[in-house]
Amino acid sequence: MLDPTPAPGRPSKPSIAELREITQPPSVRTRAGAEHWVASAYLRDISPYLTRILLKAGFTANGVTWLMILSAALAAVSTAWWSVAGAVLAVLFVQLQMLIDCCDGEVARWRQTSSPKGVYLDRVGHYVAECGIAVALGIRAAREVELGNVWVSLGLLLGLLVCLNKVENDLVHVSRHYAGLPQMQDTDAVRKPSQSLLRSARRLARFVPFHRVFHSVELSLVILVAAVIDVWLGGLATQWLLIGLTVAAAVTLVGHLAAVLSSPRLK
Repeated sequence: MLDPTPAPGRPSKPSIAELREITQPPSVRTRAGAEHWVASAYLRDISPYLTRILLKAGFTANGVTWLMILSAALAAVSTAWWSVAGAVLAVLFVQLQMLIDCCDGEVARWRQTSSPKGVYLDRVGHYVAECGIAVALGIRAAREVELGNVWVSLGLLLGLLVCLNKVENDLVHVSRHYAGLPQMQDTDAVRKPSQSLLRSARRLARFVPFHRVFHSVELSLVILVAAVIDVWLGGLATQWLLIGLTVAAAVTLVGHLAAVLSSPRLK
């Protein structure tokens, strides 16, 4: 996890400007599906400062990704703590997770150590965050850890649906690899469905983007809102949120599958 050796041709003490030039190229900042809005809005402005600290400390890119996985796990654990404080911690840990998620790629690009293992660990971190928070929401709604509880069971179902939604994305790359196709470009054009009905539904989803709520950032924020409301409702807001998210996840799963099958992604 630690490697104090600088990459060949790279200064051992880079400036922030040097880090931005090498680690934040346009190909990274303009990715359609891989760059979350919080990265574009403010995290990419902050990340080079943390990246420089991590480089100075000798962290490898994979070592940084393990820190991201830890932050994701702490976000899920905090979500299960049925209090406003737990929800606030979940939001903070998710923000930290996303910040470190920016940094691991920056460390890899600076050290020139990008690898399949790094991509794999990065995906693990996002699965831990989004699926873990979904499952933890069931524990939060039940206010106890009991597998037979209906809310815990609903949280497990939500976690499964969120996981399947993510798997649908990853299976596109797996399928293309097995079919001998080149890597898919991360652009909006390849995501457009060919059928007019699905294109209309996709345009509608831009105005009501409920499918985006399953990302760890949005998920943690809506949980925090429900937690604040529950100060007066005694847990009802979280329970209704869990029901609504489960229905939305099921609809998203079906719509996502249809969109993938009708888009150029598998051609």
